[in-house]
Amino acid sequence: MEEKAQKSTNTGKTRGPEEKRAEPQAASAPSGAETKKRKIGITETGFRDAHQSIMATRLRTSDMLPICEAIDEVGYHSIEMWGGATFDSAMRFLDEDPWERLREIRKRVKKTKLQMLLRGQNLLGYRHYADDVVREFVKRMIGNGIDIVRIFDALNDLRNTEIAADQVKREGGHLQLAISYTISPVHTLDLFAKQARDMADMGADSICIKDMAGLLTPVAAHSLVKAIKEKVDLPVQLHSHYTTGLAAMAYLDGLEAGADVCDCAISPFAMGTSQPATETIVAALANGPLDTGLSLEKLLPVANHFETLKKKYSSIIMGVSGVDINILLYQIPGGMYSNLQSQLKEGNALHKLKDVLEEVPRVRKEMGYPPLVTPTSQIVGTQAAMNVLVGERWKVIPKEVRQYLLGHYGRTPAPVDPEIQKKATEGEEPITCRPGEKIKAEMDKLREEASSWCLQPEDVLSYAMFPQVAAEFLKKKFARVTMVNVGLDSPIEDGSYPV
Repeated sequence: MEEKAQKSTNTGKTRGPEEKRAEPQAASAPSGAETKKRKIGITETGFRDAHQSIMATRLRTSDMLPICEAIDEVGYHSIEMWGGATFDSAMRFLDEDPWERLREIRKRVKKTKLQMLLRGQNLLGYRHYADDVVREFVKRMIGNGIDIVRIFDALNDLRNTEIAADQVKREGGHLQLAISYTISPVHTLDLFAKQARDMADMGADSICIKDMAGLLTPVAAHSLVKAIKEKVDLPVQLHSHYTTGLAAMAYLDGLEAGADVCDCAISPFAMGTSQPATETIVAALANGPLDTGLSLEKLLPVANHFETLKKKYSSIIMGVSGVDINILLYQIPGGMYSNLQSQLKEGNALHKLKDVLEEVPRVRKEMGYPPLVTPTSQIVGTQAAMNVLVGERWKVIPKEVRQYLLGHYGRTPAPVDPEIQKKATEGEEPITCRPGEKIKAEMDKLREEASSWCLQPEDVLSYAMFPQVAAEFLKKKFARVTMVNVGLDSPIEDGSYPV
């Protein structure tokens, strides 16, 4: 296991379930200390999570660059513009280099901090990577212009964030560690507050409450922020989605309880499955003790630009369709709900949707109450669908579920059902160490495999994340830049090759 810098400590301890619940508690009236005048920060998500949420991450770099200078003048706390699904989508669907996007935006945004989302040891891919890959990736992304790195783990197993967090500190970046918010008998106020304390001990510069499903109620937001602030003296940032209609109310109560920053989307890309509207939150807090100091006049050109983009992409943008009661009822993220609908429809089994939705909490309990965020939402959802469609529970167990029950995704929030684990693992002993420790160094092998098409060190990391997608993308890019015929099936558009 790699030796870590002084500020990084191993905080992956077993967390007990014997605490108060994080959900229903009466919110006390804000104290004088909580309502004293302080400036609230806004992180703009228009370049990342907003378009990831409402238009399947299809915004192009060319759509972003013309408005960068105007966004830089607004006075945002930060601009979230990289990470999440944008890396995959840029290469897979847009034929764009995500590293080039970062560099081009950095050239134009000179005053405002650039922020990104990182999935811990998963980085921006869908598996755990070796420690040397994690360190190299963090080094390159900060070197190319990222200021604030928000890191989360799907299981809230902080061991899976250790290496990335340590490297962020070594590179001089702002380390924001995120709590994946969820509701279950074991996810209590005390548990979340202890996790925040552990994050502070790892060197976190700020804490994010990441509510990916839009389940955070105003009452829960107030209680949770207070519990965290009692444990750590760090800025707290709120992230939610408007799918259930709760997010703006949760933001207000959370800010009154002491939170410092919230994630918002410029109005044309706001609400629905995205975040609350930037302009609405700015107007709601204006002239009060929690004023953002932002000007609606400076936001107007940004809104106008995104309104143009909304019209440009009207065929793929999901409209605001009201509150989805099923998400409140079954406590699952909107993306997971729509995925289950799609899968069942393809299998001519949409009539079994209610049965699958009712099966999800049973499977989740048996799997140790994982938060439902990528990739655990897919893992739980697939197993629930299998149980219903096959007609016998746990008769068919996908590979990913088996890997999860063997400990390869990390430590579960609560113990998994021993009978289910025994059946799935077929006698193989689950691992108990940090999963990344089991992965051999990969960078040398990756450099060798990708060497033919690499024009920059970052290309190796693109290949590491998505080998098949990047292999095709890098060949096209190589041909485009060098004007060398590399044997592509079709010629590069507007390209000419030397004889």
